[in-house]
Amino acid sequence: MGKDVIIACDFSSAAETFAFLDKFKDESRKPFVKIGMELYYAEGPSIVREIKARGHKIFLDLKLHDIPNTVKKAMSVLSNLDVDMTNLHAAGTIDMMKAAIEGLTKPDGSRPILIAVTQLTSTSEERMQKELLINASINDTIVKYAQNTKAAGLDGVVCSPLEAGMVKEACGNGFITVTPGVRFADGEVGDQVRVTTPERAKEIGSDYIVVGRPITQAENPVAAYRRCVAEFVD
Repeated sequence: MGKDVIIACDFSSAAETFAFLDKFKDESRKPFVKIGMELYYAEGPSIVREIKARGHKIFLDLKLHDIPNTVKKAMSVLSNLDVDMTNLHAAGTIDMMKAAIEGLTKPDGSRPILIAVTQLTSTSEERMQKELLINASINDTIVKYAQNTKAAGLDGVVCSPLEAGMVKEACGNGFITVTPGVRFADGEVGDQVRVTTPERAKEIGSDYIVVGRPITQAENPVAAYRRCVAEFVD
């Protein structure tokens, strides 16, 4: 499995999104894009179909978390969009994750990559322990959630790049790590607290890095994307 850079298209409208993606129309490498809650809730399933029609791979980042039957039915609906990757919260339990696979899998046995969020990159160990009453360390919690995800039959997890190595150690090199919280060494951290650079994420063991503002808000987004690819993939 090759490494790839996923651009987080965290825009509020289709117009804004396509104005951004138009900058890449001459690129031989069509960027893999993430569609999150803001854009999906604003534009609905049509935005997925339109971006897919342009030749982009899509990570649909909706982080489902509900009772198993509800998640199964929701995943069944999302399976019709033919995205390449989607996700849910590992905190929803193994039963919920198993139900998600059932819903996402088509009659022919095919399905997108399905990954689970361990802990959000905005969550520090202090917040996790004080506010969520999880007394284990954040690293132990992330590894346990990753092990639950593997036990449920999913393909991998979303974690910060700082934890990708320990997840691989616990779950095997074939277990996918998708890592947000990536910033250039000379860039702003923003609201994420567990971050690193594309080059370091590659060394630690990330399979996919998700990069938003360092590309979408760059003076030259195409150049920023190429820099990410050069540091992480090439």
